[in-house]
Amino acid sequence: MLEIDGLDLHYGQSQILHGISMQAEAGQITCVMGTNGVGKTSLMRAIAGTHPRSGGRVTLDGESLGILPAHVLARKGVAYVPQGREIFPLLTVRENLETGFNCLPREARHIPDDIYEMFPVLAEMTARRGGDLSGGQQQQLAIARALLTRPRLLILDEPTEGIQPNIVQLISDVIVKLRDRGDMIVVLVEQYFDVAYEITDRFTVLRAGRVVQQGARGELSRDTLLKAVSVQSDAA
Repeated sequence: MLEIDGLDLHYGQSQILHGISMQAEAGQITCVMGTNGVGKTSLMRAIAGTHPRSGGRVTLDGESLGILPAHVLARKGVAYVPQGREIFPLLTVRENLETGFNCLPREARHIPDDIYEMFPVLAEMTARRGGDLSGGQQQQLAIARALLTRPRLLILDEPTEGIQPNIVQLISDVIVKLRDRGDMIVVLVEQYFDVAYEITDRFTVLRAGRVVQQGARGELSRDTLLKAVSVQSDAA
């Protein structure tokens, strides 16, 4: 269980997130939704430790996480796939994957077979530089690198952004498989409503840095969610 209570975040003097509270459970996909600029990426950064929160409490599996840097949280089982992927363009695919070893004890530093089963293209391109991959291939690499850290919590910020439809489906299928394993919390930001609605178990909707709606899939209708995340709804 990931529990967030009263999370605030500032950039300088500007407050971006206001008292965010939400939960996410293992064996479920939790999707944070909203229009551009409402604070979705800021929330992901705050959870992952790439930008320190200003206040509030974050608990993972009953352990209170202080305001810790990303590398410490990574060792505690928090894996973050940021918007834009941020792979190392001059490293090979295999070297990019091996950067995930830094979170692991020496005896666990190997690439499991299931990584290549989920992302077969990576097995074919282990010696190719990351910067030479297509956008969809880079996204698969970024997710695989995160999974190598053996996370308890996987955070995915817009994993299908700018990717061709067949790779969108592949990535969606992988996310569902990870959920169905039951041992991982998956928190997702997804720009494509239909993709998000199809795979998500629980939704949290942000507007202007605040939670305005949340609930399980069965509690929120498709039309209610679509209205909540639409530009027209924000302007009303």
